[in-house]
Amino acid sequence: MQTFSYLVTARRSLPTVFFLLCLAAASHARATTLLVLGDSISAAYGMSLEQGWVSLLATELPDTEVVNASISGETTGGALRRLPELLERHRPDVVLIELGGNDGLRGYPIKTLRENLGSLATLSQEAGARVLLLPMHIPPNYGRRYSESFHQSYAEVADATDSQLAPFILDGIATQASLMQGDGIHPRPEAQRQMLDNVLPAIREVLP
Repeated sequence: MQTFSYLVTARRSLPTVFFLLCLAAASHARATTLLVLGDSISAAYGMSLEQGWVSLLATELPDTEVVNASISGETTGGALRRLPELLERHRPDVVLIELGGNDGLRGYPIKTLRENLGSLATLSQEAGARVLLLPMHIPPNYGRRYSESFHQSYAEVADATDSQLAPFILDGIATQASLMQGDGIHPRPEAQRQMLDNVLPAIREVLP
């Protein structure tokens, strides 16, 4: 009788055990993580972080953990030194790379820009992340040849590394003085929603 009673109790408890196992599995399920590796454009220069387009992105994607690792003044070389630790800490599913503007403004060689962007993409992919590159433009006073080669580098790196290429985040903004800060380089808070709208479809495409 004791054996029979034990079997009945065990059978009755199976649904409860199954339910608890499901709860445990759900609690350990990891949310999709998107790492934004950028410069002042993504670091909300001249405004609070909450006003920036990356914070707006986090609101737009409530089921995604958006990690903003952007730093004003960051270069591709600086980000390359930081990336391994960021990948290990956050284990992102997607890495969004918004970099290169400071490289261009400082006149760094195009070859260095391409190599660094390629290394950033490759390291991210080797860590299991999808990569989205955000192309940048620099002012034409740097010379037509340099400016064009600079912008073309993003498409070349995306093609070489099998990364995705987003539209220009400042499309329709960079030429509007009312949407840019006094320096003519950084967008105002009023431009942040349009910046997000420019790249949000591309971001959604690369999310798992």
